[in-house]
Amino acid sequence: MNRNVAFAPALAAVLITAAGMAQTSGSQAPVAPAAASAASVTPQAIPAKIAIIQYEQVAAATNEGQHSLQELQKKYQPKQAELQALGAEIDSLQKQVQAAGANLPDTDRESRLRTLDIKQKQLQRDSDDASSAYNADLQEALGKVAQKLGPTVLQYVQKNGFTMLFNNTGQQGGMALMWTVPGTDISQAIIDAYNASSGVAAPQPSAPSPNRPHTTSPAPRATAPKP
Repeated sequence: MNRNVAFAPALAAVLITAAGMAQTSGSQAPVAPAAASAASVTPQAIPAKIAIIQYEQVAAATNEGQHSLQELQKKYQPKQAELQALGAEIDSLQKQVQAAGANLPDTDRESRLRTLDIKQKQLQRDSDDASSAYNADLQEALGKVAQKLGPTVLQYVQKNGFTMLFNNTGQQGGMALMWTVPGTDISQAIIDAYNASSGVAAPQPSAPSPNRPHTTSPAPRATAPKP
């Protein structure tokens, strides 16, 4: 599942709500029919000032997001150790069969191969289950930060006069940013502003960034990159 699906609506919902409030506030003053007609014919031109944000990465890079990632790392350490132990046992069985070669009786070889096959399937099944659980927990944890991040983003873009905001996901299906003028990416500014407003201290350095639980096939790292 693409985790960006959970983050883009979080920001969009805040901006839509704020826009609706602004429209409601503006509608309190009556508008003359002639003025309304003229406005519909000649819309006001507003100079574009575009901002870009890496919303998911920002949520993960905040102090609060870093704390969430460290908690997830601790939660899945036992499962990681369990899967690594099973993987080591499989490697040992494979080496034993290879070392025995032709000296191993057929019945013994077949028995070991059956055991090896069972354990390999168990490792694959357990790895898939652990990865799914980890991804769900990761999406939930960072999704909570993303929801609280929205007002900070809105306040920043309004204060600095931005008229458009793009979320650069950097993944297929999102905006693929090829080039940008320096200063248009507000990701780090939002991280700093949110950390200051949230009052959450930076986490203490610990183990390397958390990885997904061990799988038999390569899986992308679930890190907390700063933009």
